[in-house]
This record gives sequence, structure tokens and C-alpha cells, in this order.
Amino acid sequence: MPYYRRVGEVPRKRHTQFRQPDGTLYAEELMGQEGFSSDSSLLYHRHAPTAIVAAEEFAPPAYTRVPNLPLKPRHLRTHKLDGAGADPVLGRRHLLANDDVRIGYVLADRPSPLYRNATGDECLYVEAGGLRVESTFGALDAVAGDYVVIPTSTIHRLVPTGDGPTRLLTVEANGHIGPPKRYLSVRGQFLEHSPYCERDVRGPDTPLLVDGEDVEVLVRHRRGWTRYTYANHPFDVVGWDGHLYPWAFSIHDFEPITGRIHQPPPVHQTFQGPNFVICSFVPRKVDYHPDAIPVPYNHHNVDSDEMLFYTGGNYEARRGSGIGQGSISLHPSGFTHGPQPGAAERSIGVDYFDELAVMVDTFRPLDLCEAAAECEDDGYAWTWARKG
Repeated sequence: MPYYRRVGEVPRKRHTQFRQPDGTLYAEELMGQEGFSSDSSLLYHRHAPTAIVAAEEFAPPAYTRVPNLPLKPRHLRTHKLDGAGADPVLGRRHLLANDDVRIGYVLADRPSPLYRNATGDECLYVEAGGLRVESTFGALDAVAGDYVVIPTSTIHRLVPTGDGPTRLLTVEANGHIGPPKRYLSVRGQFLEHSPYCERDVRGPDTPLLVDGEDVEVLVRHRRGWTRYTYANHPFDVVGWDGHLYPWAFSIHDFEPITGRIHQPPPVHQTFQGPNFVICSFVPRKVDYHPDAIPVPYNHHNVDSDEMLFYTGGNYEARRGSGIGQGSISLHPSGFTHGPQPGAAERSIGVDYFDELAVMVDTFRPLDLCEAAAECEDDGYAWTWARKG
């Protein structure tokens, strides 16, 4: 994360004696990226964070990937996956995946187990309900419209909050997720042209201390999953400081960039990951040239697949296609996509779009997982051939 935070108790100098009330040393843990060469945080534990008493292989819920064959645009209705509810980690239904990222959906109504994803960062988007992220860094609350970014290897638990179940779009990277580099100064400060800034970002602000012994933690790593049993509860951090921690940002705080004529999708970019980007489409004033056509032109992104998650408002360019709340469209490389028939004419003279959507563009093809087949609208690919 681009800016420094300090939470709880930390000594004045790094890597110096810091003692507990009984005189024993707190245990330091440096959590950092890229081998001491990138962002890090320094945490102070009551107990050794290395103390495990058992380890066994764990079999997570299985999923498979198949190519998008025949190649065609897809429409997934995620709400059709609603079942009896699940936890927000093991209950995820993977929809689309490649070697860089996994995109899933879950309707969660119970807390997850303690979990550490050691393969990459996660970005969770809260479609509905609330979510409390409990971690070694403290607790962080999120509501509908929030993105939550959880750094690689953070031990955490996801707890649905609110009166009803929590709906989450999950983006799991094989690498790190953060603000686009073009939004940041060389020292990591958000620049004036960025559509959000430090004031919009939230992080844990107090330690979360939990007592316990023989505590299980599920770890996803590069060769599979392991269930560790820790001698003491990992939520024993009395203080930490640094630039690496879970953080939240509301899509409603994204300030749209507009122009006289239609602006291309990079103006909506919110995050970047390894070989993918995440963009936010928010309510905004649209093109104000007297001859402007506010909806997108037909376009073929020859190097990327485009996934769009529709999460609010009215999406004018997709009217007549069956797209609705909770829909996902996939427009793959090799297919030219654009507005539905009649959308361009209907948009002329419109000065405001009331739409909310999350887009993930990947630079490697997205495969389809079993859950995608369960909720696909098979007629979507042919909707451009209908008269508007």
C-alpha cells in the first residue's frame, strides 16, 4: 500500500529490544514482498509466529478449467448459484480462471476458517451485505460497494455481517494487487490526476488480540493446501507499522474521469495485478460534445479478455441482452464486442449514466469453471443479431 500506518505499540527503533510486561521479548515478524526489496510491515507478537505443533495436507473444494470453446461471449447469472449459504473462503464458486488470476463468487452466511493465501493477493468486492476482515493486523469492516485488498500470506478470517447473507466477487491473484503505477509518485503518494487518494483508503486502526492454543489455519501455497495447527492464536500482535496491510476502498469514492467524447476503459482503472487490471464503472456525467455518442464504440481488445460484473444501476449499452444485477459478461479476445443493437441511437443526448460495475481485463485467456456452466445464459452470444 502506498502509505505508512502505525497501529498499537511499537518500539522507537526497529529490531531493538521490545519487552512484554513480564520481561520477555515480543517476537518480531517482518512481512515483506520481493525479498526485502518492496513494501513491508513489522509486527510484534506475544508468542512466536513460527510455533506450529502439527501440519497435514488439506483437500480444498475442487474445481476444473476448460477453454472457452467454441469461442464466444458469455453471460453468467451469479445469483443462480445461490444455495444454502457457505463460508466466504471454502464456499467460493470459481467461475473464470487462468494462470494469473481466479475469479469467483460466493453467497456467504457464516465465518470462514482462519486462512492464509500464500500464492497471491486477493481483492474482494462486496456486492451486498457486510464483511468484517479479522487479521493479524487488526479488524477492518466493509459494506456494499467496498473493495478489500488482502496481501499475500496474511492470516485472516472473513466474517459476514449485517441482517442478511453477504455477496462477494472474489479476485485471487498469483502475485500482488495495488493502485496503478501511473497514479503514484516515485515515493508512492497518490498524484493529483488519480481518481482516488489516501483519504479514501481505510486500514485496521487497532490491534485484534485473541487468546487460544492449538489453533488451525488453512494455508493455500504454491504446491497445494496445508492445515497447520499453531501453538498459539496468530491474532496476538500488540502493534505493527509499515506499508503492507489489508485495506478497503469504496467504489463510491472513485471519481470518474470524463470528456467531451467517449473515454476509453483505462480511465476507469482502479487496480493492477499480474497480467490483469481491475476497473470501476460508476455513475457519471457522460460525453458532452454536441455530436457525442455516449455508449462505447465497438471494440476488439486483441490482447485481452474482458469480464464485467454488473452490480448496480442501469447499464445502457447492454439493454436488451438479459444483463441484470449480479450478471457477469465475458467478452474474449478474438471477438469484437460493443453496445447492443439500438443502444448507440438511444444514448444520443443522454448526459448521465447511472451504472455500477467492476471490470477485470486479463492479458491471458480466461478459462471457464464448472460454476460458469451452471449459471450461463446460453442465448447471450446471439443478442447482437436481434433488432434494437
